[in-house]
Order: sequence, then structure tokens, then C-alpha cells
Amino acid sequence: MSRTDGRPTRKSRVTQATLVRKARALLAYKPADVSPQRRVQRRYTMRLWSVRHARFLEWFYARFADLFLTLHPLWNAIGYRRAEKPVKFVERNVKGLMFDCRMCGQCILSSTGMSCPMNCPKQLRNGPCGGVRANGNCEVEPDMPCVWVKAWEGSQKMRNHDAILAVQKPVDQSLRETSAWLRVTAQATAQREKARETA
Repeated sequence: MSRTDGRPTRKSRVTQATLVRKARALLAYKPADVSPQRRVQRRYTMRLWSVRHARFLEWFYARFADLFLTLHPLWNAIGYRRAEKPVKFVERNVKGLMFDCRMCGQCILSSTGMSCPMNCPKQLRNGPCGGVRANGNCEVEPDMPCVWVKAWEGSQKMRNHDAILAVQKPVDQSLRETSAWLRVTAQATAQREKARETA
């Protein structure tokens, strides 16, 4: 709307500064979704529980992997691509509750004492940074125990406790938001069939 003298009213004036202020919230840097303000406290508590019970979860995970491998004919009949969406939904919710999973698609919980390294603010895959505090807490988030300190504690409770020493590959970003369960099953099946052929 304009006044009768032709000058715009205060409501209709849009300056560059106004547009920048509106866009600032959208353009502002947002860290990975691991800050204490956004982390659900229940999930954080469950994550620590999972580390404390790493031996049991290691045993359970081995049985679960065997079950998924046994179900390969079903996944094959449905089609791994079609099975991806429902399996990913279940995986995201189960692992999200238990480990605060970030769905990187390259799960290494069995090597890291059931402590997900993707919860590290720096997302380090091969051990802690040089900034772990004297009390074992994170350099970036002082209220949070270092993910890798917890990983070491959890790995020492597991049968395969030396797996934490294995060097992990960098995260393949193309596998984000995919089901690690199905990918591992498909790889294990391919290896099993290859072994049969060579035998």
C-alpha cells in the first residue's frame, strides 16, 4: 500500500538488511545433530547402557546377523532394493534408541564396544582426538563422555575386544541413510557363494 503522496508505507518497505536478517537463520552454520541441546536424554542414557552391556549385545548381534543371513532367500525374493525402505525404518528406530545411530550405512558397533563413533562431534572413526579432557569427557562437548573412551571400555567387555584396533576406512557418504543390515547380509551372501564356487 502507498500513501496518497506516493511514498511507500513502513509496512511495505523491504530493505536488503531485512532480507539478510531473515536468511541468516537458514544460512547459519548448524553442527551435526549431536549437541546436548538437541540430543534426547533417553537416547544418551541408552547409549551408555549399550556400552555397559557390550558383551551381551555382541552375542545378540551375532545371532541377529545369522538370522538376517538365513532370511537371504526372502530378501532376494522381495528384492534388496524394495526391502530397503521398511528395513531401514526398523533399523533407524532400533539403533537410534539403543546407540543414538546416525545411519551412516557402515555400522562398526561390533568393533567399537557398541559405542557409535558417528556420535563424536568430529565423527572420528579411528580413535579419539588429542583433546579428550582429563575426566574422559569430550573436548567439544564438555558434558559428554568421549565416544572413544566409552568405545574402549565397551570393547574390553567383548570377546572380540581386539577388533577396536582395526583401522577403519573413511565414511563413504554415498551409503548414508541406507541399511547396514541389508548391506552386510548381501556381502556375506556373496562371500559364501564365492567360497562354494571355489570349493
